[in-house]
Amino acid sequence: MPPAIRHALLLFAVLPGSLVAQGADSARQLNELTVTVTRTPEALGRLGASVTVLDSAALRRGRVATGLDEALAFVPGLITGNRWNYSVDQRLTIRGFGARANFGVRGIKVILDGVPQTLPDGQSTLTNLDLGQITRVEVLRGAASALYGNASGGVLTFRSSIVPTAPWHLEARAEGGSFGSAKGQLTAAARLGNLGVTAAASRFTTDGFRQHSRAEQRRFSLGADWFASGSTTLSFRLASARDPRAENPGALTPNELSARRDSAAASNILRGADKRVSQSQGSIGIHHEHGRWQFEATTWTVGRDLDNPLATPPPAPVTSTSGTYVDIDRRVWGGRASATVDLGGPRLTTGLDLQSLRDDRTNQRAIAGVPTGVLFLDQRERVAEFGPFAQILWPVRRVVLRAGVRHDASRFQVDDAFLNDGDGSGRRTLASWSGNVGASMEWSRHLTAWTSVATTFETPTTTELANRPEGDGGFNPDLDPQRSVSEELGLRGDHRRLHFEAALYRTTTHDAIVPYREIGGRSYFRNAGATRTTGAEASGSLLLRPGLSLLGTWTWTHAIFTNYRVQDGANVDTLDGHRLAGLPEHVVRIGLRGSVGRGMTIDIDHAFSASQFADDENVLRVAGWAGGVTGARLAWHGIAAGRSFEPFLAITNAFDRHYVGSVTLNGTGGRVLEPAAGRAIYAGLTVGVSGKD
Repeated sequence: MPPAIRHALLLFAVLPGSLVAQGADSARQLNELTVTVTRTPEALGRLGASVTVLDSAALRRGRVATGLDEALAFVPGLITGNRWNYSVDQRLTIRGFGARANFGVRGIKVILDGVPQTLPDGQSTLTNLDLGQITRVEVLRGAASALYGNASGGVLTFRSSIVPTAPWHLEARAEGGSFGSAKGQLTAAARLGNLGVTAAASRFTTDGFRQHSRAEQRRFSLGADWFASGSTTLSFRLASARDPRAENPGALTPNELSARRDSAAASNILRGADKRVSQSQGSIGIHHEHGRWQFEATTWTVGRDLDNPLATPPPAPVTSTSGTYVDIDRRVWGGRASATVDLGGPRLTTGLDLQSLRDDRTNQRAIAGVPTGVLFLDQRERVAEFGPFAQILWPVRRVVLRAGVRHDASRFQVDDAFLNDGDGSGRRTLASWSGNVGASMEWSRHLTAWTSVATTFETPTTTELANRPEGDGGFNPDLDPQRSVSEELGLRGDHRRLHFEAALYRTTTHDAIVPYREIGGRSYFRNAGATRTTGAEASGSLLLRPGLSLLGTWTWTHAIFTNYRVQDGANVDTLDGHRLAGLPEHVVRIGLRGSVGRGMTIDIDHAFSASQFADDENVLRVAGWAGGVTGARLAWHGIAAGRSFEPFLAITNAFDRHYVGSVTLNGTGGRVLEPAAGRAIYAGLTVGVSGKD
C-alpha cells in the first residue's frame, strides 16, 4: 500500500472530516460563521457547498506571509505547487482545475476586496495580493460558473480589514531568513467618526535558493470605508504594486537536478529570463440593505505594464543568448452588481458582471534579456465579458434547495499591426450557459449533508490564444473553450470538540485545454477530447484539550484523459486512460496547534504528496515527498509599555528533504522539474501601538 494511503487511513480513523474554520476558536459553532463567497450570505453550517474559511491567525501566525502554499496548506481539495520562482507565480489547482498553468493561475476565480483579480479571459494575477494585509479568506471548491462565469472551477475571495477597533493603530513588521529573504511592512489605520482608513506599504527581497532567482516586490495599498448610514457602506480601494526584478531560473532536467538542485537552466541565464511588472488598481463599491433587500455594486480599473524577457528562442537566426522579449501594456475596466431579496421564504439573487480588457502586445528579439527593437509580433488584443446571472435559495424546514443560471459571452478581438507574416486580425465570440442545482439537509444542529450538480465554462486566455506554434500573429483559430459537468456529495459536522467536512465529486470535461509543449518559458495549447476527474476531500479539527488542536486534511485526485488522440504526421498516439500531468493523486497534511502558555503558541505541520507525471504520455514520473516535509513555528504575543509585540521563529523543510515542489508540464527535452528549497529558517517581529477611546 502506498505510504500516502496508509497515512490517510491512519489519519481518518481519528479524524472523519474536514477543517472548515481553520484558525477559528474550536468552540465556535459553524452556524455563527457567515460566508459570502456564494454571492448570497449564508451560515456555513447549512451551506450546500464545499467552503473553507481561514482567519488571520491561520494566514499569518508565525508565517513569512509571502506564499499561498503555507497560507492555504490545510484547505482540502486545493493543491499549491510552489515553484520557488517569483517570475511565474505558484500553481493553484482546485479539484483539477488550474493544473494546466505553467505560469500564473488558470481556472480559478480570485477576488480581492470585491474586485476580481481574474481577467475576462480567465487569467488570474496575484500581483496586488499582499498576505500581510489579509484578514480572511473564503475558498469555494468546485464548479462555480453559474455564480462567477468564465474559469470558475473554484473561487478564492480575500478580504482585508480597514476599520481598526481602536481610534488609531500603527504597526510595523520585519522578517527575514534563509536565501537572503527580507520583508518589511508598515500599516497605519484610523477611525474618524463613520470613516475608517488604512494605508499599508511593504517591500520584499530575496536572493532565491536557486541560481538566477532573485526577486523584489513592493506593495502599497490605501483603503477607506464610509458608513454613510446604518444600512449603507461606501468603500474605496487603491493598490499599487511594482516588481522591478523576478529572475526566472526555469525548470531542470533529471540529470541537472541530480547534479545540483539549486542550479538554473543555462538558457535562462544566458538569455536573461526575467520579469518586471508595474500594476495599479482602483475601485469604488457600495453595499446597501433595506428591509428584505440587499444590494451591492463595485466598479474598478486596472493598469499593468509587463516587461518579460523569456528564454524562448525567437525566429532564426538564433544564438545561445537569443531570447524573446514580451512587452504587454494592459488596461482593464470592470463592474459588478447584485441584489438579493427575501421573498418570504425563497431568497432570489440577480446580478451582472462586466469586464473589458485591452492588451497592447509586442514580441521582439532580445540578446541576453535586452530588447533589440526587432519586432516579430505587434498586436492589440481586446476581450469583453458580459455575464448576467440569477440564483434562488429556498429553505423548506430542514432542507435548503438552490438553483442558479448564468449566461456568459466573451468577445475576443485581435488587431494585427505586424503584417510581414500576413494579417492575423480577427474576432471570436465564445458564449455559454452555466447552471447549478443542489440541496442541503440539516440532519441536526451539528450535521449537514448536501448534493449538487453544476456546469463550468472556460475559455482560453489571450496568452494561450496568442502563443501560436507557427509564430504567426493573431489568435489560434483551432483552440476552443472547455466545458465541464461536476457532481458532488458532501457532509459537514460540528460537535463539541470536532469540526469536519468531507466531499466526493466527479467532473467530466470536454475539449479540455491542455499544454502540449513548453519551450523556454512559453507554453503552447490545444484541446483534448475529454477528461474525467474523480476525487475525495476530507479533513478535520479535533480539540484535544483547551489550547491544543489536531488538524488533518486528505486530498485524493484521480484525473485521466478519456479521449485524447495526438497526431504526429502519419502517426496517432492514443492517450486514453493516461493521467493528467501535474496532479498528485494523494496529498496528506497533519498539523498540531498548541498554546504553550503566557502568550506562546507552537504550530507543527507534516505533509506527504504522492508522485505525479510531468507529461501527457506519462513517461516522466516525478517522485512524491518521500518521508514527508515538516515545518514548525513558534510565536509569542504580549503587551509591554502600551505596545503589542509578536515575535516568531519558523523553520520549513526541517529535515532538509530533497523533493520537487512543482513541475513544468510537457517541457521540451525533459526540462520539467522545479525543485523545492531545502531547510530554511525565518524570524520576524511585529510591533503595534493603538490609541485609546
